[in-house]
Amino acid sequence: MYAVFRTGGKQYRAAKGDVLRLEKIEGDEGAKVEFDEVLLVGEGSDVKVGSPLLSGSVVSGIVLRQGKSRKVPVVKFKRRKNYLRQGSHRQFFTEVEITGIGSAVKKAAAKAPAHKAAAKAPAHKAAAKAPAHKAAPKADVAKKPAAKKATAKKPAAKKATAKKAPAKKAAAKAPAKKAAAKKAPAHKAAAKKPAKKKAAKKKSS
Repeated sequence: MYAVFRTGGKQYRAAKGDVLRLEKIEGDEGAKVEFDEVLLVGEGSDVKVGSPLLSGSVVSGIVLRQGKSRKVPVVKFKRRKNYLRQGSHRQFFTEVEITGIGSAVKKAAAKAPAHKAAAKAPAHKAAAKAPAHKAAPKADVAKKPAAKKATAKKPAAKKATAKKAPAKKAAAKAPAKKAAAKKAPAHKAAAKKPAKKKAAKKKSS
């Protein structure tokens, strides 16, 4: 039985036990790899061709080694332009041994119960944690009145300062009135003195 699969932009024909050099695939030596882009699977006259891929078909293998191909010279030259560029290139590759050709449908069916169990597990955990979430808001509600009491004390301080301000103003105005009262007799005395002098002048005449 053989298969034609696609990887790295190229197509490869492989059977069980074949060793292929593919375009580089990330993986350590000895790691298992699977190719799910299968184009054709056949054995003798029985051949199945995908359009373009066969759903559920998988080619599995093992990474033998990671390496580089031999050095290839690269030369760029243009005559009469004073242009010459020389370099080299080594292409990376992955050597893979094909271990089997099969379908991935059975594997997916076997893993289905495990996925369902994993999906149910978080639901039970969430149900167990639900009372803890309900208890948390109560602690916050109990703390809020304490904050309100602290803010209620602030207006009292403002009232105390408001009462003191008029007292200072009254104290400031009182000396001003007393000074005005003291100055008033001085003005009156000054007004009366000229009158006495006029009376003295009339008597002398």
